[in-house]
Amino acid sequence: MSISIEAYRPIVGTQFIDELYRIADHINDRAIQHINSTPVGGGVAEILHRLVPLTNELGVKATWDVIKGSEEFFNVTKAFHNALHGSGNDITDDMFEIYRETTRDNLKSMNLYGDVIMIHDPQPAGLIAKKDEIGRKWAWRCHIDVSQPNKKLWYFLQQYVDQYHASVFSMPDFSQQLPIPQFLIAPSIDPLADKNRDLEQSFIDEIIEKYELDPDRPIITQISRYDRLKDPVGVIQAYKIVKKRYDVQLVLAGGGASDDPEGAAVLQEAQEMGAEDPDVKILLLPAYSDKEINALQRASTVVLQKSIKEGFGLTVTEAMWKRKPVIGGATGGIRKQIIDGVTGYLVHTVEGTARRIIDILNNPTMADELARNAYEHVRNNFLLTRHLKDYLLLMIALERDGSDVIEL
Repeated sequence: MSISIEAYRPIVGTQFIDELYRIADHINDRAIQHINSTPVGGGVAEILHRLVPLTNELGVKATWDVIKGSEEFFNVTKAFHNALHGSGNDITDDMFEIYRETTRDNLKSMNLYGDVIMIHDPQPAGLIAKKDEIGRKWAWRCHIDVSQPNKKLWYFLQQYVDQYHASVFSMPDFSQQLPIPQFLIAPSIDPLADKNRDLEQSFIDEIIEKYELDPDRPIITQISRYDRLKDPVGVIQAYKIVKKRYDVQLVLAGGGASDDPEGAAVLQEAQEMGAEDPDVKILLLPAYSDKEINALQRASTVVLQKSIKEGFGLTVTEAMWKRKPVIGGATGGIRKQIIDGVTGYLVHTVEGTARRIIDILNNPTMADELARNAYEHVRNNFLLTRHLKDYLLLMIALERDGSDVIEL
C-alpha cells in the first residue's frame, strides 16, 4: 500500500514534514542506493520497504538491491552474525573464503550506481572493493551490536569496513574504534504501515478467534524471528512460572528470513517445549503477515522481547507504539527504548521476566502508565520520518566531507 509523506503530518506535525522537503531540496540531484542481504524478514528489510519510496517522493532518487548467495554463504553469515554478537567462536578460514567467493560473484553481477551507496550489515560489506574503480560515497550501516565481537572475525571484516567513507551505528555502545567517521542513527517503525496502524476491533477479534485465544484471559506475546538470540525457550520458561499464579496464555509468533538458516531448528525447539500446553500458541507466520502481527500485539496484555543479544529490537518499538506494557532483555537497542520502570521493564533472567509479568498483571494502573509513556517515547524518537531525515542529512554530510559546519 502506497502512503504519501503528507499522511504523516497529523502524527509528527506540519513543521517536521516541511523541514524534510527543505532538506531534500539540497540533494534532489543525488541518488542513494541501499544494498542488503534479504528482501523479506527482519527489521532492515521492513524499514527499506517504506524508506525507499518516501525518499523518492521527496525528490531524492532511492533504490534498493539485494545480494545473492547460496545456502552455504548464508550459513556462514549467520555464524558471523552470532560471532559478532559474541556468541560462538567457530569461525574458520574456509568461512572467510566462502564469503570472499560470494562477494566476488556479486561484484561481477551487481550494478553499483548510487551517488551514495549504503551497505547494510556484514553480508554485503565486501562490495567496497569497487570503491576505487567507480568512486561514489560509501557508508556501512551496521544494525547489530559489534561491541564485543569474535576478534578473528572482526579483524577480517574491519579490512572492508575501514575502506568506507563513513559508518553508521544504532547506538554508541554498538560501535568499534574505526579510522572513519561514525554516525548514530536509530532504526524506526512506520506508524502507518499495516504492522502498526490502528485496526478495527472486529479484525482483532477475528485473529483472536483464528488462533483459538481466549480474550477474557491475559495474553503474553513475543513477536520475533525464531532465533536463539531471541530466546523463545526462555520465554516459554517464564510463562510456565507465571502460569502457576495466573491463568495466562502465551503466543510466540514470527517468521523466517532467507539469510537465517537456523530458524527451523529453533522453531522445533520451541514447539517441543510447548507441545503439551494448549495455552501455548507457537505460530510460524508467512511473509507479509503484518496485519495479523499487529492484531496479536493489540490483543496482548503484555508483550515480551526477551532477547539475549539484540540489534535494536523493532518489535519492542512496535508494541510500545500500540500502548502496550513491554518487557525486554537488557541488551542492545532495547536499552535505548525501554527506560526501566518508565516506558517498560528491562530483565536479565527467566525468573526476572516472570516477576515483571506478574507485576504488570497485579497492577493494571501501573501497566497503563508504562504503556502511555512508551507511546510518547516512540513518537518522539523512533518513527520513520525521523529516520528519513537522518539519512538525508547523512547524504549531505558525505557530500561535504571534511566540513566542520554544514550550512543548509
